[in-house]
Amino acid sequence: MRIRQGILKVHDLCPDGVRIVVNWEHMVTGSSVFILCINTQAAVHNLGKIAKDKGWQIETQVRAENNKLGVRMWRIV
Repeated sequence: MRIRQGILKVHDLCPDGVRIVVNWEHMVTGSSVFILCINTQAAVHNLGKIAKDKGWQIETQVRAENNKLGVRMWRIV
């Protein structure tokens, strides 16, 4: 995962106004990614749309990891 500014692409995230690029090609069943953000509701919504586009089933959980708020997403199918 890299955080960079620029033009948003179809599967980039931007819950807090900062572009977050996830390498979705490496997401296999059972893997997870932590999206660092404050606007967790927007992140969960965006992750749901991306999963639907890719035909994945996911589980999300709003949580704090290493004292940082965000959303953990698991690809389950």
